Amino acid sequence: MSKAPQGWRGRKVFVTGHTGFKGTWLCHWLHRLGCEIHGFALSPPSEPNMFSVTHVPSLLASDARVDLRDAGAVASAVHTAAPQVVFHLAAQSLVREGYRDPLDTFATNVSGTANVLEAARQTPSVRAVVIVTTDKVYENREWLHPYREADPLGGYDPYSASKAAAEIVTASYRSSYFGKPDSAQIATARAGNVIGGGDWAKDRLIPDCLAAFAAGKPVQLRYPNSVRPWQHVLEPLSGYIALAEKLLDETVTGFDRAWNFGPDAAGDAEVGAVAKLAGKMWGPAADVQFDVTDGQLPHEAGLLRLDSTLARVSLHWTPRWNLRTAIEQTIAWQRAWHRGDDMTAVTGAQIEAYSAAPAP
Repeated sequence: MSKAPQGWRGRKVFVTGHTGFKGTWLCHWLHRLGCEIHGFALSPPSEPNMFSVTHVPSLLASDARVDLRDAGAVASAVHTAAPQVVFHLAAQSLVREGYRDPLDTFATNVSGTANVLEAARQTPSVRAVVIVTTDKVYENREWLHPYREADPLGGYDPYSASKAAAEIVTASYRSSYFGKPDSAQIATARAGNVIGGGDWAKDRLIPDCLAAFAAGKPVQLRYPNSVRPWQHVLEPLSGYIALAEKLLDETVTGFDRAWNFGPDAAGDAEVGAVAKLAGKMWGPAADVQFDVTDGQLPHEAGLLRLDSTLARVSLHWTPRWNLRTAIEQTIAWQRAWHRGDDMTAVTGAQIEAYSAAPAP
């Protein structure tokens, strides 16, 4: 292997969760970089779904539809693909679903992550692994300052706890098996709330808003005063790719650790404000209402911010699209889909626009 990565063209990349919203966008980006992409996931989680709408199967070298909890299947798929890079995005990713089915959430997010790490450990070709978790891994104290990578992990609800546990599992594998000079480099990535075209998942703010607006119905907000770090999906994906490049580079060290990828302070906004901004951009038919059953709903964090200084300084990563632009691009994608446009081309055009946008 060369001393430094020679770009992405021809690299074998294994993506878990490639049928999901974030994984689909990542596959499109990796394809544009010239990668050989191997996908591993369950079937797409919704209908419609971005995976089918943007014709991701045509971009793949292999497409395994297997449960992440099946250790043997994970090991077989990684071994057969023989990738250099693994991006692990597959997960049970919804807070409310975690409340409804905690055992599946823990099995998928904790044991599933261990299965991916074990498969990577047993596959000599693997040189870099990026484990994607969430901003919700921190012990949330509802304080004003943003969370840094060294802050304590926690998890009030099953989803958050499962992702924090995945961080601990990854740290254990890193120190136990991957700490040698000739071993693969392992890092975790914690991103904020992502938005973007092609997300039809349930219990997510922007998909819920756009579905209601398109149907001419009011959208009901569960936690209108909660503050979240909002960003377009391409923001953290650019961070994951930059991180993987550093992990592949044998001339540098110290990148095998946890990383935050969050927006500028202006991207930290209340749920109600984001919904109203989306409604204003959609048009006069958009109606945003607050859910009067708010007090009966399960707990979710009220205030959550990320400090991404480490990524800015060490990876030279900076957000390119502010919150308004992120929402504009999301609505533009959805409107293009409603018109029946070529969504593969629309997706590619947005990736190109993001890549060409000047860094602040």
